[in-house]
Amino acid sequence: MTEQNTRLGIALMVATTFVFAMQDGISRHLATEYNVMMVVMIRYWFFAAFVIAVAARAPGGVAAAARTSQPWLQIFRGALLVVEINVMVVAFVYLGLVESHAVFACYPLLIAALSGPVLGEHVGWRRWAAIGVGFVGVLIILQPDDGVFSPYAVIPLVAALMFALYGLLTRYAARLDSAATSFFWTGTAGAVTATVIGVWFWEAMTGTDWLWMGALCVTGVLGHGLLIKTYEVAEASAVQPFAYLQLMFSAALGILVFGEVLRWNVAFGAALIVLAGVFTLLRTRRVTQAR
Repeated sequence: MTEQNTRLGIALMVATTFVFAMQDGISRHLATEYNVMMVVMIRYWFFAAFVIAVAARAPGGVAAAARTSQPWLQIFRGALLVVEINVMVVAFVYLGLVESHAVFACYPLLIAALSGPVLGEHVGWRRWAAIGVGFVGVLIILQPDDGVFSPYAVIPLVAALMFALYGLLTRYAARLDSAATSFFWTGTAGAVTATVIGVWFWEAMTGTDWLWMGALCVTGVLGHGLLIKTYEVAEASAVQPFAYLQLMFSAALGILVFGEVLRWNVAFGAALIVLAGVFTLLRTRRVTQAR
């Protein structure tokens, strides 16, 4: 068993969020030139190869990782994540990295709100208050008076809802399956789904863009590798609040590279969402420890 090291876990989570932010920036670049579904498909081919390689090195190999008593749930999880990624990359193209991530940051609050009806978990009044504050932040970001609200603003909100459902289904699957099994099915079922969708949208790519595609695949594998290592050395509840740094890194990338503008309501609304999310995470951790 790996020794727990919270400080190292935090450093790894910061590195993970930075890599994933770079992945989002590359995805946005490629999706403005090529069909989103093709980009996600190629990205998933490499992700599936990484997942299979990780499973092959684990005790029991691929057969042990693939063993599950709930295959349809695992397949649905993998397919749902593929669709969510497609939706989020579309949001990057139409809304930009800054506003897309500002809205998407509400997904932990959605998980907390839905954990009661979906998983039967108790959510106390403090967490409900934090959820309410977070959604006030979403409304501030989407307010039409500042010119941010448009039909495109709904796209990252839909992606957040889908990712929240994916997170809840992952927790539900964990009642019977190991994390390694869920990770295996996420990559393999996701790759099959991405191929079924994306193969119809194949486009020829230039040599330079193949380099960007290679960078996208590398950041995807590197990001997941760092995330796995993060959870090996530290408790998820201790490092999860630092996942919000992806919002900051993505916003900086959007402003510096893509010329996006950080509006006051987006900054203020995102701050409310992050504060509410961190409070919810910390409160959930305290309740879990008390039990």
